[in-house]
Amino acid sequence: MQTAIATALQQAAATDFLPLQGTDYVEFYVGNAKQAAHFYMSAFGFQALAYAGPETGIRDKVSYVVRQHKLTFVLTTPLRANNPVADHVYRHGDGVKVLALRVENAADAWHQTTSRGGKSYLEPVTLTDTNGEVVLSGIHTYGETVHLFVERKNYKGSFMPGFRPWSNPYFAPADTGLLYVDHCVGNVGWNQMNPWVKFYEDVMGFKNILTFDDHDISTEYSALMSKVMSNGNGYVKFPINEPAEGKKKSQVEEYLEFYNGEGVQHVALATNDIVHTVTELRNRGIEFLQVPKTYYDDLLERVGQIDEDIVPLRELGILVDRDEEGYLLQLFTKPVQDRPTLFFEIIQRKGAKSFGKGNFKALFEAIEREQEQRGNL
Repeated sequence: MQTAIATALQQAAATDFLPLQGTDYVEFYVGNAKQAAHFYMSAFGFQALAYAGPETGIRDKVSYVVRQHKLTFVLTTPLRANNPVADHVYRHGDGVKVLALRVENAADAWHQTTSRGGKSYLEPVTLTDTNGEVVLSGIHTYGETVHLFVERKNYKGSFMPGFRPWSNPYFAPADTGLLYVDHCVGNVGWNQMNPWVKFYEDVMGFKNILTFDDHDISTEYSALMSKVMSNGNGYVKFPINEPAEGKKKSQVEEYLEFYNGEGVQHVALATNDIVHTVTELRNRGIEFLQVPKTYYDDLLERVGQIDEDIVPLRELGILVDRDEEGYLLQLFTKPVQDRPTLFFEIIQRKGAKSFGKGNFKALFEAIEREQEQRGNL
């Protein structure tokens, strides 16, 4: 029997005018890129890859690129005031600026999306060096976030023209088993979820594969609504959250207040061994949300048999949920900067294509406990 998610993906694939090969990289605008790169290497297990800055002819910013398997982060910081990067960091703090998507033809991706109502961020441009060429183009999405389309089939270098290889022979921490971007979640303002759903449907050809209302995602105090958008092959998924009425301030409202607008709430990072990955991350200082230990008392009754031993799941606080096609294991970090904005999800899928609906209540109660300690609930 075919699931609703599988049906929606088939419909999207049949009319896919914007074939995406996956997430090429995520670029963060940060206050100190050198220190941020060190953090992602030491705490998350990324490796040094490439660098751009004054030494490569860029005068107003620097960028460090780090990679782990198919997961690439770019950390960019301003060198001067009164430029777009500096303005972004001043307004939002550290956060995601670019969700870069790999395509076969970046010029066509730009024409397809802008002809359907997308607002151009970058007209197609070809960057070249001795390793070949990369074609970039881009459009705006919610808040100040942008999608870049990256065509790199004719490039053999480490990252792209304008960057030079970067390594540190004295610092090469072991990876933590993080593999690729599973999905990226955006927080938008009141009554803005459906307009952005329509944007992804009309401009990028995505389909709404799952919907969660304020009954699905609610606690005693707060609620939110969410719709999951996916491209045709399912490689790129963007859940979109908006606040819902509740007794107190929801996590989305807190995000919007401290981020000063709409933006990426969290990036979900895939692993094939979540117990190993979370153990490594905790040992390196990453802090995770914790649910009550009673969550595990009836876990197998709720989700059925799983391959993993419950003891390490309980010790690490890893959550489990099941859908028609399998189960998943997930855990969420606390915010990774001082503002209560961006955080990460660690996820391992054992067949499941959903997003942990059965964990929402426990998860959001854990978030509310953190909000209350900050005085923001």
